[in-house]
Amino acid sequence: MEKYFVSNNKVLGTKVLTTIENELSKCTSFSISVAFITSGGIVTLLETLRELEQKKIPGRILTTDYLMFSDPKALNKLSQFSNIDLRMYNCQDKEGFHTKGYIFDTGSDFHILMGSSNLTQSALTKNIEWNTSLIVDQDDGYKNALFNEFTQLWNSKHTQPYSLIESDYQERYEDSKSVKRILKTFSEKNKIESLKPNLMQEAVIKCINDSYDRGDNKGLLISATGTGKTYASAFAIKSLKPKRVLFLVHREQIAKQALKSYKRIFQDDKSYGLLSGNSKEYDSEFLFSTMQMMAKDESLSHFRKDEFDIIVIDEVHRAGAISYQKIMNYFKPKYWFGMSASPERTDGFDIYSLFDHNILYEIRLQQALEDNLLCPFHYFGIRDLEIDGEVFDDTTGYRQFSKLVSDLRVDYIIEKANFYGYSGNRPKGLIFCSNKEEAKELSRKFNERGIPSASLTGEDSQEIREECIERLVSDTREDYLEYIFTVDIFNEGVDIPEINQVLMLRPTQSAIIFVQQLGRGLRKSKDKEFVVIIDFIGNYKNNFLIPIALSGDRSYNKDTIRRYLQEGNRIIPGSSTIHFDEISKKRIYESIDTANFNDVRLIKDSYLQLKYKLGRIPGLMDFDVFGSIDPIRIFDNKNLGSYHMFLKKYEKEYNVSFSSTEEKFLEFISKKFASGKRPHELLAIHHLIYQGNNLFTYLKKALKEQYQIEMMEQTKINIINLLTNEFATGTGKKTYEECIFIQADGDDYSISESFAKLLENEAFKKQVDEVIKFGLYRNDQEYSQRYENTSFQLYSKYTYEDVCRLLEWEKGEVALNIGGYKFDKNTNTYPVFINYDKDENIADTVKYEDHLVSPDKLIAISKSNRTVSSDDVQTALNSSALGIDMELFIRKNKDDKISKEFYYMGKIIPTGTYKQFVMPNTNSSAVEIEYRLKTPIKEDLYDYIVNS
Repeated sequence: MEKYFVSNNKVLGTKVLTTIENELSKCTSFSISVAFITSGGIVTLLETLRELEQKKIPGRILTTDYLMFSDPKALNKLSQFSNIDLRMYNCQDKEGFHTKGYIFDTGSDFHILMGSSNLTQSALTKNIEWNTSLIVDQDDGYKNALFNEFTQLWNSKHTQPYSLIESDYQERYEDSKSVKRILKTFSEKNKIESLKPNLMQEAVIKCINDSYDRGDNKGLLISATGTGKTYASAFAIKSLKPKRVLFLVHREQIAKQALKSYKRIFQDDKSYGLLSGNSKEYDSEFLFSTMQMMAKDESLSHFRKDEFDIIVIDEVHRAGAISYQKIMNYFKPKYWFGMSASPERTDGFDIYSLFDHNILYEIRLQQALEDNLLCPFHYFGIRDLEIDGEVFDDTTGYRQFSKLVSDLRVDYIIEKANFYGYSGNRPKGLIFCSNKEEAKELSRKFNERGIPSASLTGEDSQEIREECIERLVSDTREDYLEYIFTVDIFNEGVDIPEINQVLMLRPTQSAIIFVQQLGRGLRKSKDKEFVVIIDFIGNYKNNFLIPIALSGDRSYNKDTIRRYLQEGNRIIPGSSTIHFDEISKKRIYESIDTANFNDVRLIKDSYLQLKYKLGRIPGLMDFDVFGSIDPIRIFDNKNLGSYHMFLKKYEKEYNVSFSSTEEKFLEFISKKFASGKRPHELLAIHHLIYQGNNLFTYLKKALKEQYQIEMMEQTKINIINLLTNEFATGTGKKTYEECIFIQADGDDYSISESFAKLLENEAFKKQVDEVIKFGLYRNDQEYSQRYENTSFQLYSKYTYEDVCRLLEWEKGEVALNIGGYKFDKNTNTYPVFINYDKDENIADTVKYEDHLVSPDKLIAISKSNRTVSSDDVQTALNSSALGIDMELFIRKNKDDKISKEFYYMGKIIPTGTYKQFVMPNTNSSAVEIEYRLKTPIKEDLYDYIVNS
């Protein structure tokens, strides 16, 4: 019997949900008995359940009417699956029902999850839950006892198919809910509503007070959509006690909403007014104005330059516009307070400098979810419909209007909206379209099908917009709307907390806009447990932006993005979940594969945003500290190679110039060592810069004291070769022929004359030192947890060259010469490299069927034209007896021209099981060898490698 502990642990990146999803995806049948089932619990499993239905995998789910807790809406959804038999146990005379058990039959054994988790959103994702996962044989006594108990309850006279009691249970549930609502209303009757700041808002209050006390006159708040920026500004301003305040927005509706929010905080202590096309309340103490109206000379003439103590600019990323600049140039308040969820701009305007680079507080989507400031979302990335065999893509599909609004597509959208659902009694949805004609036509067709909807564009008046929003959120109007179709007028600013479903019918062209539209549903609202996001994904080249937007990761590392696509549920904080169907995953993987993340345009855009934020040319460390693009993208760009070369080409304020030799040395250090995969060379070069001699005397001591690494003779030879250009082979040796760092000096080594001469240039010395410090920082952050006696960190990524270097080989080897594995006699090491996904077009003689049988078992194939008696096969089979270290490295595929790294999976040991065979479609023999992984591959990485 195998046993595992299963919990929701954000530190370890585990969730009960992912265990249940994985088990469901592998089972041949399943049986579940839980006391409570809610819509939030079921929506997280919808995509998995749909796939099981398609595979005709049967399931039994037993729940109860205990405490009238299970949601009929969730039960109705479950009962719609043709492969699921849903039954309800009727509790008798105060009888309790507390089972929480999940049984998965795999065909060969049973996987059982028992513990504390019901089928509820919080239990599956964020509550403190303790469960045990068991793997038992078919005839195991524990399993038999559990099955007997389940069968007894399943066949009890008190248990009935849910379809027979659906109406009765629905009625009893509603009665119970009404009583609970009355009791809650009674208990809160005498409570006086008092708004209190949340964690983010408390932090903003402190930060703006500190800024004000320092004498600053500008400050910028960067806060994710839905976290309560407007209330944060109101709380903060209240603490400063100003006499007059101006609140600037870009739409009248937003001004009205902001006014209401301020009234809730300040009550009747102030007078409030609106300045817009429809209102001219100039004399109010707190004035809420559209920038269009305030920018008019007639409006400005009503105010002195110092009229307002504080001016708040909402959605301040728009402040580069002429109208905003006119207003800012006119007024001289004591304090400018800017707010935005995304101050980054693509037009080159520097919002950060507008606010003296004084960022009061910053909280992005991931942190806001972590801090429970937002409503949980359940994102479903699903394939958009193919019509007449054609997929919507960048050049054809979404531009063909007739197909974009065809009846087939309309019915498909409605079907998916109904399937994935919403939180609450009816949908209150926003649908984002590619253009206004599409929005209008789709709305018309929804109405034809009895689904009340409206389309809103920039052409509609403020009154029409407000009326449509009121119809959308109202629970009492007979002319209510279920959906509003739009293009972009709701991307930002508008506050509609009741939104419980967001449909995206347009390609993702910007991660910023994606998050803005997602954010329309993230505001918390009474009786809203979650919001459903449905993204219809066509074959668009920018599909890779979807996982980037959802993860918030700006490193632009392809493998990181691929893993998020596969494992997002484990990574995303709180109760939110992320799901992609298989076709959508394939489309996004293809987009990632073809994207060029070393593209200098991407690097330039990321660089400029960071420069704007800091108000200066960023240092290398700034890219990591402020979550910008990974500088390795700069080093890996074949036309750059170093940060200096990037600045030299693209930064006008950078006036440092180096000789071609200095540039080559910087490139060598940046490309070879700055990733920080081991500290040896970094420490060595740092010592050469500041001491110059007795290199290995120092290095032996430093490695031992600082890193607990013993420097052996082979280590010394390896480093000497690296720093004298003797390690490289092929074209690399010629490229860096000038890069000689050291020379022999008696029994030790010292700095070479050429490198010492270069270091006389202080600017060059400073930049080398910066790269060294960045590399040591990266080593500490990403590669410091060395596995056993190796220089590798488990599950970190390494290139062929890295592996040769870290195994301390005397010379490097090109990939072609390694050919999947290579034994090095001098170090007694035997690395095995596996490309897990093979290209269908490769020759049969190299199409090895290496594969993981389980997280701790590997089948690897020898090179072709090998027999059991071949030297390399015998060395592998007898590696344990010979004291040879076999290290395993796996990558998903070799097609990606940028992410050329392998995951380090630890040591492997031959089990003694092997088989010689003839490779299919050839006359070449090979040997299949079974290995045991000393450390089983962690679940999420194994799933990514094997299943995606």
